[in-house]
Amino acid sequence: MHKCVVEVERFIEEQKQAGKADNTVKTYERIMNTFADWLDHNDGELQELLRCDVQAYINALENDGKSAATVDKVFACLSVYARFVGRLDAVERIRRTRPQKKTETAPKSLEDLDRKRLFRDIEKAGNIRDMAIVYVLLHTGVRVSELCALDRSDIQIKERSGHLTVRTSKGGRERSIALSGDVRYHVGNYMEIRNDEDPALFMSNEKKRISARAVQHLLGKYGTHPHALRHTFVRSLVKDGNDLSTVADLAGHADINMTRRYSKPSEAEKAAAIDKAFS
Repeated sequence: MHKCVVEVERFIEEQKQAGKADNTVKTYERIMNTFADWLDHNDGELQELLRCDVQAYINALENDGKSAATVDKVFACLSVYARFVGRLDAVERIRRTRPQKKTETAPKSLEDLDRKRLFRDIEKAGNIRDMAIVYVLLHTGVRVSELCALDRSDIQIKERSGHLTVRTSKGGRERSIALSGDVRYHVGNYMEIRNDEDPALFMSNEKKRISARAVQHLLGKYGTHPHALRHTFVRSLVKDGNDLSTVADLAGHADINMTRRYSKPSEAEKAAAIDKAFS
């Protein structure tokens, strides 16, 4: 098993060097360690990746009742590993149970009333940092991991313009996002009350760089979560008629099909269409 551990570590280090997002690297590490353990108990070797072992492992996951989405995630990781070791033949023609295709709707985002309620509630709470975080998430669409990784030097604020630079983007692609007047105002207010020299843009109550869990917790107090704010950002840009390639670039989507999902009607919009047609 020692050789497997070394091999997994070598693979994970390569993914880090390639600029893969932290969450992706952690997922790969968990999947590869579990796969290596399974191989160890089934007379397989990670260093000699074989198609029969990959197929048997996929079958075992499906027989254990793992969802198609989970199996797909495992297979995607094993495919990356197969490319890493030059054994793409090991992942060719692997049989998998395909999930039933669902009717596509846009990812869940905040409706106008929900957005207004969020702004009202957070303004009443009076936490300057939390207000800045909400506006950055909602008006730039950054992922929570990207928000937490931002340094002061990544954001430039002038009187009539500003931008932030995302350097830890998923997939390792750097991108720049213009800042709205509201973001400049609230981040500026937060910077004025900071009396430390820490490079992190947002700090926790414990005077450390804020964590994704802390951001999720603070948004949970207002009945929402980071994904909803990101979805709202992308959805708003698409609804306003912006070119999908522009929106994809702002959102950091490597695949424009991810962005195209936001052009699908939301459940609320479909319900409104029925009401309008038959009222």
